[in-house]
This record gives sequence, structure tokens and C-alpha cells, in this order.
Amino acid sequence: MNLTGKTALVTGSTSGIGLAYAKALAGQGANVVINGFGDAAAIEAERQGLEALSGARALYSGHDLTKVDEIEAMMKAAADAFGGIDVLVNNAGVQHVAPVEEFPVDKWNLIIALNLTSAFHTTRLAVPYMKQKKWGRIIQTASAHSLVASPFKSAYVTAKHGLAGFTKTIALELATFGVTANCISPGYVWTPLVENQIPDTMKARNMTREQVINDVLLAGQPTKQFVTAEQVAQVALFLCSDAAAQITGANISVDGGWTAG
Repeated sequence: MNLTGKTALVTGSTSGIGLAYAKALAGQGANVVINGFGDAAAIEAERQGLEALSGARALYSGHDLTKVDEIEAMMKAAADAFGGIDVLVNNAGVQHVAPVEEFPVDKWNLIIALNLTSAFHTTRLAVPYMKQKKWGRIIQTASAHSLVASPFKSAYVTAKHGLAGFTKTIALELATFGVTANCISPGYVWTPLVENQIPDTMKARNMTREQVINDVLLAGQPTKQFVTAEQVAQVALFLCSDAAAQITGANISVDGGWTAG
């Protein structure tokens, strides 16, 4: 597959799954717009690495996706630089865990804004260009929690279920324009964020590292293996291919069997 001449925008892409998406897309020659927060020097190093990988351009957007005007500014900057977005990957997200009666209202609002509402805004702004080109790929990082629930994650589960429904709707609207819209729903993915939680969990639960991994983190994942960010990114690449042109409105589980039971 060759994405030379096409432009991909990936939200929440300065680390983890988002950065893996960006690297995979750049590896196929795409211009890439990355977005997120983090250390400025580290982000710049990644941006330069993406350009070296693609032989094309990579831009960094530090816009706050909980604010509509900043999303609009990010999309305008991408359009000014490249004409528009061909591949939109809505990946930005945040989590908070608490019982519903104790769930902080500000955390609910943040999770819905970043995990769900931002995808609406990026999509509505990207679609006119995709329709004009009669080609586009909209890919959402949903979650196993777009299909099943877990306790104490009311906002996250709500946002991810909403994202799945939103994706089905836009898939139907765009079906005759050469534009597909799909969800990728990972289970537990091995990232630095997950790895860094292990020592604290070992101490809090008086467990070994192996017990934390198998009995806490991977309790719901039948393969007892983490999904890798690169595996998720490869699914996104397939969805960008001509072979996937008739896959739209789908929710593809990459969860080690979590949602099979």
C-alpha cells in the first residue's frame, strides 16, 4: 500500500497507540499531523523521525481537543498545510475510575469531551474534503469498552459506546462517497503508561509483578497476552487499503478474546 500524497491526522499521537498509528502511516509515505501533550523536545524528535520515515511532512499540533475553537484551529492548520485530511484517526482519550455516585462531574465532562465530542468535531471538519476527493478513511480507537462494560468506568464506557454508534451513523452517510468509517477496539495494550502502573499495584495489592500482570491487568483477556500498539496500527493500515474499501461501519476487536465471552 502506498499513501504518498495523502495526509493523515492522528489525535492523541505523541505516545502509545497514537504514535504507533502515526509511524505506520508515515511508513507508507503519508504526510502526518500528530497531536497531543508531552515534553517538547521528545515530541520534536518524534516529528523529525516521522519525516525521515515518510519522506514527506510531519506537523505537530498542541491544540486542546476539549475546546471546539482549538479543534477548529488544528483542522484549519492541517487544511492550510495539506489541503485537507485523507485519513482521520480519532485516538485521543482519557480515563477516570470511580463509583457513579462519587464520579466527579468535571471528570465526566472531560472524558465525554475528549473521547467522544472531539471525534464529532474533527469528523465534521474533515468530511467535506473527503467527499470532494471521493476517498477517505475515518478510524476511531474505540475500546473493548465500546462493546462491554466494566464497573466504575461510567463516563469512559458511555463515551466509547457513543463513539461506536457515531461511527455507524457516519459510515451510512458516507457510503456512496468512497469514505469508510470504522472502529478498532483494543483490549489491554502494552504501553509505558500501563508498565509504569505495575510497581504501585504490586505494593498496593502485595502481589508479584507476574500476579499483577496476569490476575489484574489481563484478568479479562483470555490470551493472557497484551495487545501491542503496533498490532493495532497494522489494523488501521489495513483499513486504509483498497482491500478494505467495503469494510465500513464495523467495530473490529483486537482484544485477545475479551469480548468473545
